[in-house]
Amino acid sequence: MRMPFLATVQRFSEVVCSLKVENAFQIVGKNPPLGRHPKFAYLCKKKDMATSRYEQRGVSATKDEVHAALDGMDKGLYPNAFCKILPDVAVGDEQYCTLMHADTAGTKTSLAYLYWKETGDLSVWRGIAQDAIVMNLDDMGCVGCVDQIILSSTIGRNKRLVSGEVVRELIQATRAFAEEMAAHGIHIHLAGGETADVGDIVRTVDVGYTAFARMRRDQVIVNDIQPGDAVVGLASFGKATYESEYNSGMGSNGLTSARHDVLNKLYGEKYPESYDTAMPGAVAYSGSKSLTDVISVGGLDLPLGKFLLSPTRTYLPVISELLNQLRPELHGIIHCTGGGQTKVSKYLHGARVIKESLFETPELFALIQKESGTGWREMYQVFNMGHRLEVYLPPARAAEVIGIAGSFGIEAQIIGYVEDAESAGVELRTPHGTFTYE
Repeated sequence: MRMPFLATVQRFSEVVCSLKVENAFQIVGKNPPLGRHPKFAYLCKKKDMATSRYEQRGVSATKDEVHAALDGMDKGLYPNAFCKILPDVAVGDEQYCTLMHADTAGTKTSLAYLYWKETGDLSVWRGIAQDAIVMNLDDMGCVGCVDQIILSSTIGRNKRLVSGEVVRELIQATRAFAEEMAAHGIHIHLAGGETADVGDIVRTVDVGYTAFARMRRDQVIVNDIQPGDAVVGLASFGKATYESEYNSGMGSNGLTSARHDVLNKLYGEKYPESYDTAMPGAVAYSGSKSLTDVISVGGLDLPLGKFLLSPTRTYLPVISELLNQLRPELHGIIHCTGGGQTKVSKYLHGARVIKESLFETPELFALIQKESGTGWREMYQVFNMGHRLEVYLPPARAAEVIGIAGSFGIEAQIIGYVEDAESAGVELRTPHGTFTYE
């Protein structure tokens, strides 16, 4: 017997609110008149926003196509390490190994371009250099590599739009970052790089780095996350002792979404070179904010542009100290970049991670969610949402991690635990709902 129509509408409404899209459409299929109900149109709109908005912009949180293309490739000496580890091809010493890592600042450069054009503030490019460097070095830090690293840059620009003074800022920032890390015992050797004028293929500027290092094999951290482990999260926001200003926690992931969901359409009209004009107009610069709008956080008033452009925090000084004091106890170190709070799932075997005590959602991510209407499930998969480094170790040693992080002015707390499970997965228990990712 079918449910009465009004009862069906009520159930439909509940499913709409929870964004369980497929279940809602099943209800419609069993009661065709419901398809004419006003909330059906609302659902269609929310479905588009929640499930395809990110893809319509030509980006992906999961990179399924990339992973499929790499399927079957050699995974190196330690397949479950956070970075691919190779034999010591440089010297041939069986006690050593080598690793090389390449990454960029992504589309954060487009946001920096907008802010620079609007304000003339060159300093934002220093943050872009740090973004690209940290996306390499902190990944390497997760396998225990925190010293004697060779770094090379690749900068491709549209010379008509991006001046030499921008390139100079990027290069000077690279040197300044290396000097700051040297003060913490982390030695980065700058090997130069390539700066190319490639306006035919780069809209504004692309900033990337490649890093290389050798290390002893017995010093490599290979993820061996175990049931019973505690998960300690290190905040991405605040002001570390080695940072010069407040950090919103942005990192270098999800900037395509953040830029288009938060900023208003005037930027697309004024700077068409700042985005892919082939994307649907409904998802291009669809927010309500301006770069110069003031955001109040941590007792400070910051322009929204600078808030979004906070440099990706490096955890290298903290990781170095963790390795000095706790290396044998470290069962895993995860840099929550692409994939956000689900990143660890790639390194789990017969275990499930339960995260039930996450940091309160920082103002930055709350703003992005409010402006975009993106479902919280997707928010946690795209952004770090408050912590970008996770340490997995026995619960009895968690307090030491928290203390080490605190000594650098970085908040840290136990955010969850690991339990035995037949299949790997992550469960997030948040104020916005419980989300499971298999």
